[in-house]
Amino acid sequence: MRIAVGGIHIECSTYNPVLNEEKDFRVVRGEELTASPYFAFLRDYEGEFLPTIHCRAIAGGPVARSTYERFKAEFLERLKPLLPLDGLYLAMHGAMYVQGMEDAEGDWITAARELVGPDCMVSASYDLHGNVSQRIIDALDMYSTYRTAPHIDVEETMRRSVKMLVESLKTGVKPVLLWAPIPVVLPGERTSTVDEPAKSLYEMMPQIDAIDGVWDTSLMVGYVWADEPRATAAAILTGTDRAILEREARRIASAYWDAREKFVFGCETGSIQECVARAVASKTSPVVLAESGDNPTGGGVGDRAEVLAELITRGATGVVFAGIADKAATEACYDAGVGAELDLSIGASLDTIGSKPVRARVRVKLLHDTTDLADRQVVVVIDGIELVLSAKRRPYHNIADFTRLGLDPKKAKIIVVKSGYLSPELAPIANPNLMALSPGVVDQFVERLERHRKQRPTYPFDKSFAYEPQVFLSARSAGR
Repeated sequence: MRIAVGGIHIECSTYNPVLNEEKDFRVVRGEELTASPYFAFLRDYEGEFLPTIHCRAIAGGPVARSTYERFKAEFLERLKPLLPLDGLYLAMHGAMYVQGMEDAEGDWITAARELVGPDCMVSASYDLHGNVSQRIIDALDMYSTYRTAPHIDVEETMRRSVKMLVESLKTGVKPVLLWAPIPVVLPGERTSTVDEPAKSLYEMMPQIDAIDGVWDTSLMVGYVWADEPRATAAAILTGTDRAILEREARRIASAYWDAREKFVFGCETGSIQECVARAVASKTSPVVLAESGDNPTGGGVGDRAEVLAELITRGATGVVFAGIADKAATEACYDAGVGAELDLSIGASLDTIGSKPVRARVRVKLLHDTTDLADRQVVVVIDGIELVLSAKRRPYHNIADFTRLGLDPKKAKIIVVKSGYLSPELAPIANPNLMALSPGVVDQFVERLERHRKQRPTYPFDKSFAYEPQVFLSARSAGR
């Protein structure tokens, strides 16, 4: 069995003005792909896995059209000499938006299908915050998606996708793939699988997998910050018994629809002012304050400074703030050196329209020792605040992100991170967790987002409409 492997993995807010370019991606090619820890699990399956290219970046703004076209061209160029193939595995995210193009994954997957031909079996794995279209479903044979948010089942999902593909090729059985769109699109922070009702909904998935005739069950939450028609929830099933698959797709879609008004934030929320006031007054620590509207792993810019301004105004102490992306401020600190004091303009360096910088006198406490200019990070002190500045957009979700900079989050009174729901490493130490419903390109008040291309009606933008699930077959399944 000759199986090619590749894909592109990014989540793009159409409201984010900062384009993602080639420099923003981590790209693995050829043997580097199959040797990477991300794809190490492939060794556990029969077959010859043939690498092409895999491109991955943290969430952000749209992908520059020229960048996308280069990646796509290289993917196809690497794929072509491998023909003929028995199978193709695509490791995707599903919420990519390319400058001037809707349904970018549809473009990528359709191009792959056209090249490999109708006899090649194609399987894809997705993030549950991806968006799906009939075009995508039509080009695939098998599909799987994450079942946890925060995502702790990435490899498990990729394994399900590859296992289906290998089994199909070994047995010669070609499965049915179908889906039921659900006119609901909510932020991930309201649909975390550690909270109800998402917890119970996703517990249904393995139970349905166990039904004879079902290979894989997927429930997509969708990506709300993409203003395009495919931004919607969906039930997607792969298997051999069409009647059972249709029945279960309708059942999942109905359950999600019926629960639509029950999705709430899993922690205490409020405005920036309210959350900072609660954090300062808290008798317990560390308070972990998530600045949700500027979350870089959700598609935020990562350079807003409103929370910092409020902390300074309130004279907050014992604060570890990680972090704000500001290349100019970071470089100025490297030029000044450890121990230097200087006046800085902080923030609003990438999104110069949506927010304002903070001007402050800082003392440089630490410079991250790195030879990579893009990886430069600095810790500065502003009175009782230890602030991390970075040369590029980046999250601070793991304990190691702090400790490598000489910071101990467990000893802080207040930790500020640009995040939505907390990562699996920060959530256990939060005492308590507060989420600021802050402004930004991943605004949690999704109803106030501009909506030009999203389907109508879609909840929660529209409230008073009826819905009955409809199931749609993939074109390849319909032809069998």
